Amino acid sequence: MAKPRSGVFAALDVGSSKIVCLVATQRPEGGIRITGVGHRASQGVKSGSIVDMEAAEAAILTAVGAAEEMAGERLHSLVAGVSAGKPASRTMGMEVEIDGHEVDDADLRRIHIQGAALNEDAGREIIHCIPVSYNIDGNGGIRNPRGLAGQRLGVDIHLVTADASALKNLAACISRCHLDVDSFVVTPYAAGLACLEEDDIALGATVIDMGAGTTSVAVFENGQLVHADVVPVGGAHVTLDIARGLSTPLAHADRMKALYGSAIPSPSYEMELIDVPVVGEESRVQPNHVPRSILVGIIRPRLEETFELVRARLQASGAAKLAGLRIVLTGGASQLPGARELATLMLENKVRMGRPMRMSGLAEAASGPAFSAVAGLLKFAAERLDDPGSRGHAAAAPGGRLGRFGQWLRESIQ
Repeated sequence: MAKPRSGVFAALDVGSSKIVCLVATQRPEGGIRITGVGHRASQGVKSGSIVDMEAAEAAILTAVGAAEEMAGERLHSLVAGVSAGKPASRTMGMEVEIDGHEVDDADLRRIHIQGAALNEDAGREIIHCIPVSYNIDGNGGIRNPRGLAGQRLGVDIHLVTADASALKNLAACISRCHLDVDSFVVTPYAAGLACLEEDDIALGATVIDMGAGTTSVAVFENGQLVHADVVPVGGAHVTLDIARGLSTPLAHADRMKALYGSAIPSPSYEMELIDVPVVGEESRVQPNHVPRSILVGIIRPRLEETFELVRARLQASGAAKLAGLRIVLTGGASQLPGARELATLMLENKVRMGRPMRMSGLAEAASGPAFSAVAGLLKFAAERLDDPGSRGHAAAAPGGRLGRFGQWLRESIQ
């Protein structure tokens, strides 16, 4: 297949339970059209991190190959999601002297370089470097300071970083599939782009993306990402709890979770029996029945722990007060019955379910909450193609902090 046509872009979500690749083109009338979808069970990935390079490479190749074949395009680069490497964020303030002249691109380059230089955390790499707001002589709330005059120009820069080794391993795995990473994007940010309305992002909202290996959080305010975090607990931990608690194989535990699982108990569950195959049983003389209430009693504590960790992290970071009254729950693990109700109880706030906004060419089966992150990655890629400075600036594959930041600066002043 030939080199992709202009306007073709792709996204790759390397998750703990599945790997998804989407290929799309820009529609003449606006928006994007999905032309290729590749999806397969994940291998060699744990909690978003590469733990078996060869297995992960094979799984990525299969997913990307299926998307390429469906789209009739050969991919050379894509946008990739990141939930590995303990992503963390912080906002830093910077000021530079401008001596009364009008702010120009040189001033923006200077203040951004000085701001990034403050982030010298050993062993961590910048994923996003987002100017949240500017101020001139202490007068804040400025979104675009170009052409404004003053004595001092200040900016609040939101940095999202992750362990360099995790990013390097993910980039190396994708590179072994003969693909370049245009940008890394933290998965909760991507999920927010897919599920939130513009008013949500402007007025303040929190997105909780419940994956298999991790639960990630993004807080938006005034049109920008202002906080991102990842908790190393997800739906796969619930499955593991069921397998251990009922002494049943993982495959059966996952099936029971899907068919009979719930986060909210019901009196009827005491009388409802489910059949639980036992590990090591080759031939079954009689069924092993347990009340459904026992299954719910295993599931609920793990989800309570997950939401408690999310609440504690938000409170510790100070981001809880920025989230407004909007909490959106998405991701594959959020589809467990009762998850939204339990989140409402634990987080003491209104919670609604989120799913990616409809995209032309995307089948209904791939339009649920489990595909929010990859849909958001594709939206990020489309907006970056239209206008490299339109959204939060993202780093390419690890290969030198100053080089990547220089690329970001070039984009940010367009």
